[in-house]
Amino acid sequence: MDTVKLEKACKALIDAAKGTMAPGDKARIRRALDIAVRACGDNLILTGEPEILHAISVASILTGEMGLGVTSIVPALFHDCFDRIELSPEELEKEFGAKAIEIIRGFSRITGINSLQSSYQAENFRKLLLSLADDVRVILIKLVERLEYMRNLEHAPETDRLPLASETYFLYAPLAHRLGFYNIKSEMEDLAVKFLEPDQYSYIEGRLRQTTASRNKFIREFSKPLDEKLQQLGFRFTIKSRTKSIHSIMLKMKKQGVEFDEVYDLFAIRIILDSDSEHEKSDCWRVYSVVTDLYQPNPSRLRDWISVPKSNGYESLHTTVVGPRGKWVEVQIRSVRMDEIAEKGLAAHFRYKGVKGEGGLEVWLTRMREILESTDKEDKAFLDQVRSGLYTDEVFVFTPRGDIRQLPAGSTVLDFAFDIHTAVGASCVGAKVNGKNVTIRYVLQNGDHVSIIRSKNQKPREDWLSFVVTGKAKSKIKQALNEEKTRAAAEGKEILMRRLKNWKLPYGDSVVQKLIIHYNLKTAQDLYFLIESGKLDLLQIKDVLTRPEQTAEPVKPAELPEKPVREETTSQYSDFLVIEDKVDGLDYRLSKCCNPVFGDSIFGFVTISEGIKIHRSGCPNAHYMMAKFPYRIVSARWTKTGAAGSFIATVKLTGVEEVGIVNRIADILSGYNVSVRNFNYSMDDGMFEGTLNIMVPNNDVLYGIIRRIQGLKGILRATRQISEQ
Repeated sequence: MDTVKLEKACKALIDAAKGTMAPGDKARIRRALDIAVRACGDNLILTGEPEILHAISVASILTGEMGLGVTSIVPALFHDCFDRIELSPEELEKEFGAKAIEIIRGFSRITGINSLQSSYQAENFRKLLLSLADDVRVILIKLVERLEYMRNLEHAPETDRLPLASETYFLYAPLAHRLGFYNIKSEMEDLAVKFLEPDQYSYIEGRLRQTTASRNKFIREFSKPLDEKLQQLGFRFTIKSRTKSIHSIMLKMKKQGVEFDEVYDLFAIRIILDSDSEHEKSDCWRVYSVVTDLYQPNPSRLRDWISVPKSNGYESLHTTVVGPRGKWVEVQIRSVRMDEIAEKGLAAHFRYKGVKGEGGLEVWLTRMREILESTDKEDKAFLDQVRSGLYTDEVFVFTPRGDIRQLPAGSTVLDFAFDIHTAVGASCVGAKVNGKNVTIRYVLQNGDHVSIIRSKNQKPREDWLSFVVTGKAKSKIKQALNEEKTRAAAEGKEILMRRLKNWKLPYGDSVVQKLIIHYNLKTAQDLYFLIESGKLDLLQIKDVLTRPEQTAEPVKPAELPEKPVREETTSQYSDFLVIEDKVDGLDYRLSKCCNPVFGDSIFGFVTISEGIKIHRSGCPNAHYMMAKFPYRIVSARWTKTGAAGSFIATVKLTGVEEVGIVNRIADILSGYNVSVRNFNYSMDDGMFEGTLNIMVPNNDVLYGIIRRIQGLKGILRATRQISEQ
């Protein structure tokens, strides 16, 4: 163990904690460090980093970046070595307090979710979220531990990088977002993208570096008149600029189908006011007036999270204005208190407890517990439901009494009804929204006034599940449907037993089993339910039961032709594709959903019936596969040899109609000596669109062709398409 590095890390932790330390805390942190150093010894973590340095780093982030105190620092130092500490829990409690030890015990209960080989992803994440109910600081330590892993992920074994990055992107970044840690959320997303889509990450990172000087010059031009005007009016303020995260820029490029240079809001200007709590709201609106006097705003881009904060406590005023040279700029206006809550998220609520914003967070925690209490556990539906609850914006609507209700964006009248009360949702037939009658499917908009219309004849239906979005509505509808099915099945059973008695036929398991097999059903409940609903003819049931037994030999299932047994599985790609930890007896093939090409960053996915499928790391399905089935991911890489075969790739072309444009594209392709499988194009109203399917030896050739085509006169955009259409 490098003692110099250790001493440096300890000093950095003490320095980071200065802002939160009370008298005696420094001695307690020093004592905790001594205990942790002995317990960790020379152990290493997944990334190859010494366990003690990892623990100190986690503690430093908690106190330095989140503003938490010694009650969180001590559990952070002990989080990996708690079971190896020589002192008893009682002795530790005497030294560091009951709360700190309670937090570390809570953390110990969820350490099992670290296993990336486990198939119980949904249930594991459920356990993690349930610890919110005990002490939310357990979750904060877990988030920071994952962030620290991600910061050093390049040193982890290759087999663990993609699953860790995907799980972070899919579950942990949304959780950080919902708890209000925007900095951690953005960093987690960027670090995940660095491994999941390395080419895109490198490209955007490089372009951001290239444009730093011009961006800084523009920010100075934009801020100068604002600075002068606000000083004249006597405001105490700070103006900062913040470049959008690489992940955010990448999403904009994909969603809007634009190149880097066409993303108009690469950065935001933040005006932070030093105002007292009584005047901070009015001061923000006065500054908004100054901004919009100097620069033309886009009215549709005004976001008022001061009057109604987000459910995680976030408060700010956002607008987008036209700055110098006609460029759009996002401006965020907030007070010092609001900025600390935005930067340090949930942790800042400990400091500002009782101040506006805390209530919204409690509402969200209540909603999350409702999702966790639903019957769905280890399935995709549960993960999707939790993720949508974590990573979504809200709409704010009003009840007839004028109370505000916060719901996820996309919520319907039926979601609103279930949010009021389960009985209201179950009997909802529509609503009056802003005085007009609407159906239960109506999607609510910000500011809607909603009055639910009920009927005692209404009851939940299966199709309701297709349009509600809140976890509470989904779980209550499923619960009602299951109760209805159970009630109907009980009636169906009574009907069957009465008829069998009339027909003088016995009732028993053998009779029920015979009917289940005949109608190809799964359970007796399904049989009884179909009888009650009238979907099974009772006379037909009598015919089935009284029909004489067949004496013929049972029909054998059709025999499948035997496949030749191979000693060793080979693949058409085995000369240039290497599967790490190869699964014996499984062939492997390239996936058609993303068409990987020699040179792409790839991974293998063990399928149930088609062997190992090779996917690009940037495949649209990659995040889901890695988060849901990490135990089926195998590392894959191309060999060093360039003697690979040919791979299909699809290039999407758009441009302006030009004479001879198709011939010029053909000339480029002939120069690269690649074969064309298909080339479809159309010209309409002066615009050119085409899809080009070509066979290429590697991605260098593919991107070389794309760059050459992009340079042709008339071509506006040439991009690699994820899959064949």
